[in-house]
Parts: sequence; structure tokens; C-alpha cells
Amino acid sequence: MDSIVELQRQNHEELERFERGLSSLLSRNQPTHEARLQTEHKASQILDRVQSRVVTLNSLYQDEDARNAELEALSASTQPNDLSEFYSRLVKIQEHHAKYPDSVPGGFDLELAALLDEPNQEDEDYEEEDPISLLFSGEEAYGKYVDLYAHHTAYTNLKNIGKRPGYLQYLDLLLAAQVGAVHADLPKETRFSKDFETYIQNLHTYLLSFAKRTQPLVDVQTQQQEVEVEFNRTWETQEISGWEESKPQASANGTGSVGIWCAPCQKHYSKQTVYDAHLTSKKHIKAAAKQDASDAPPSNPNGTSTLNATPTITKSSASARVRNSAKLTHLVTALLVTLTSTINDTKSNVERRFSLTAREREQELLDQAKPPPPPPTASTGPEEEEEEEERIYNPLKLPLGWDGKPIPYWLYKLHGLGVEYRCEICSDHVYMGRKNFDRHFQESRHAFGMRALGLPNTKHFHEITRIEDALSLAEKLKQEGRHEIFEQETMEELEDDDGNVYNRKTYEDLKKQGLI
Repeated sequence: MDSIVELQRQNHEELERFERGLSSLLSRNQPTHEARLQTEHKASQILDRVQSRVVTLNSLYQDEDARNAELEALSASTQPNDLSEFYSRLVKIQEHHAKYPDSVPGGFDLELAALLDEPNQEDEDYEEEDPISLLFSGEEAYGKYVDLYAHHTAYTNLKNIGKRPGYLQYLDLLLAAQVGAVHADLPKETRFSKDFETYIQNLHTYLLSFAKRTQPLVDVQTQQQEVEVEFNRTWETQEISGWEESKPQASANGTGSVGIWCAPCQKHYSKQTVYDAHLTSKKHIKAAAKQDASDAPPSNPNGTSTLNATPTITKSSASARVRNSAKLTHLVTALLVTLTSTINDTKSNVERRFSLTAREREQELLDQAKPPPPPPTASTGPEEEEEEEERIYNPLKLPLGWDGKPIPYWLYKLHGLGVEYRCEICSDHVYMGRKNFDRHFQESRHAFGMRALGLPNTKHFHEITRIEDALSLAEKLKQEGRHEIFEQETMEELEDDDGNVYNRKTYEDLKKQGLI
């Protein structure tokens, strides 16, 4: 089976079947995010196989010598009954099948069927683990959200970033990539550091991996290469602002080394003001007097070979680190622009989870662990269609029961649901039936009406529906309360030390006057 013509025919056939399978796969209904992502990953696998077949076909067509030799072997020989080539190939086929007796002839069919296999079509007792779900962590929720907690921690550990932002504020900083380079507000000393290079490298690695997992049909690598080429062009022309390396200031001695060297104190000072301030210190005066007393030249003056060697050695590595950090920042910004909607969804999800209790979060995790319900199938039976389209016949406007159908008329009359009860306190609301009317006195509507009148919703006002009656009853209850207080003052008797008996009011008046 090593005929080049047969190999070309086989590759052409597989290409056509892959194309038809890809068309069938992309035309399926994708109701959920999980189904869409599974379909895109399967389509990406089919495209990879199509690309490999195209590369194989291209190499076969470029091999002109083998193709011409095959065509000559298949052409008619000089002798009409010469079947030697046919029998030689037949022997090769028989030897192949004798060597591999258990080989499956339909290997390509099985491969294509596995790629086009629809979910939820297998045996219900056997649940195969979804390989796509293994690509994402629990926080990423099957590619719906990004998991940037580790990168947020690394960002907050950077030096000179000011106030440490929370996770939501960190997501807002990443969303700012839509209007400019990410982290452009950080000072240069932070962006030029080794820690920032490590942080931005890890962030780029994660975002690139996440983009490939959630967008399998998008050539993310080619987009990144285009962005890198654009960065190299702008870097050479120095069009990128914010990444210019600061030039060191010359020293007081004019040697060009960083800082100001004090020979008596044998120290470097980074600023002129600090150097001027230390000249009046006791330590400097004593060191200067000691140097004047000794005729030895100042050791290690500013600009010696030892001090100049260090900047020369580290200059190239620092420049390479700055360029790498700038390039990674440029690449991360391009990735963040494509993942803007995902980061916005992540921010909304974090805000929503902050409002949940621990029990609600546990229940949400349990609900996510459950398998999704199968898609609803359209009913094809005429009886089911008639039941769905059937209208409920209810000319008497009877209330509906627990089964969604009108209750019997005798039950309607038994409960007196045809009798109207109007309550003026409840804004003339009408209650059907005595049971509903009695129940409404303890409901919020009636209690609100009583509070609006400034009256307590107690049992004294039960069965009172008119506002005038409720106010008159309240006044009557107030008068009865005063009468009870008066009777208590006049009917209660008290005795003094001499045995004289008085009522409470007289006793208290005499006691106030000091007569008792």
C-alpha cells in the first residue's frame, strides 16, 4: 500500500470528509457556554488534521520522480499479458495482512466518529470525564472567568506602587489596557526592576494560555508575533514613551560616575543637598582634619576603576531587562484588549460572590458539580400538542386549584367565595370570601392602613373596616382607660400611722402637705 497515487487519493478523501464533518459540527445548536467551547475545541482538532493532510499532499505532489515512476508502472506494458507488477503488489498486500491480522480497516472512520460524537448520546450509567473541563481551574468556571489571584498578590508585593489595590481594583487596572499600556502609571524604578519583569512574564504566560484554551479557533500565537514585530519597530525608532532609561548625573569631580564622592569620609552621596548638609557634621570635619594631617593621597577617589566597572558590567543586562519588560507589557496589553469581556464578567462574578453567605457559596458549588440537564426535545405526538394548545374553559371566573384548573362550583359556594367584603382602611380593597376577609386583618396591607391612621392593630379593631368607626372606637377606648385610672385613685384605700383610712388621692395630698 505504498503507491503514491493511492496515498494522494486517500488524503483527498480524508480532506473532503473532514470538511463535511467540520461543517456538520459548526452547524449544531450550542445553547450553553460549555457546549460552544467543546465544539470549538473539536473543530480545532479537525483543522489540525486537515493541515497535516495538506502538508502531506503538498510533499507528495512535489515528489515528481516518485510520481512519474508510479505512473510508468501503472501504464500498459509492452507485453499485453504481463501481470508481474500486479502480482508483486498482490503479494505485498497479502504479506501485510498476514503480518497484521487484527488491524482495523476503518481506523479513519473511528477517528472521525470520535470527533463528531455529540455529548449526552452515550449510556447514562457510564459518565466519561470531560477532557475540556480539565483544562480549567475551579475559579475559571470552564473558561467563563479569569483566575488572577496569584498575579494580584505578586503585583501588591512590588515596591513603590503606592496604595495596595484590592482584587476588584486590580481588575480595573487591567481593564485600563483599552485606553493605553497596562501599568503605565507605575514609576520607572518599579517597571525597571527584576520583580516587575518576573510579574509581567508570569501574567503574559497565563493570559496567553487562557486565550488559547478559551479561543481555540483563533490564531493567538500569530497575533502575538505581529504585535512583537510592531513593538520591535517602534522600539528601534524610540516611539514608545515611558521606557526611556534615565541618564546618571555627573559627579562633582567631573569623572562621570554616579553620585558625589567624599574623599575624607570615603562615601558616595546620591544628591547634592545631602552632600552639602554633611559637610558641617562633626564626622566630616574630623575626617577632613585627619586627612590634612597625613600626607597620603585620598584612597579610592571618585571615578576609580573599581567603581566604574560595576555600571559597565550591569548596563547591558539592565537594558535587556528593560526592553524585555517593555515587550511583555506590550504583549500583555494586546491580550487584555481581546479578553476585556471576560475580565468584566470576572469582576461582576467577584462582586456577586461577595454578597453571598458561606452556605450559599457551598450550594452554588454543589449546583455547578451536577451534570447539566439534557436539552429539551420537541414533542412530536399529536396528543401532546393538543394538550399544550388546549385552553382552560372558565366562564364563571372560578379560582384555580392546586392542579391549575378551576375548583368545583359547589366548593366555590361552600366557602362563600362569591361574597365581597370591602375594607375602607385597606384603600377599599375587596376580599372574596369570609375566610380571606378574616385573614386580612393580620396581613401587612391592613396593618399599614392602621399605622397610617395612627392606631394600633390590636384585637379591639377586629371586624372594623370603616375609618370613622376605627377612630371613634379608639376615642372610646381612650376614655375608658381614663375612667379606669380615676376609679383606681378613688377606690384604693390607704391607712396612716394613727389608723385613719383615706383613699389614695386624699392620702397623697395630705402626705405632700406634711400633715401625715
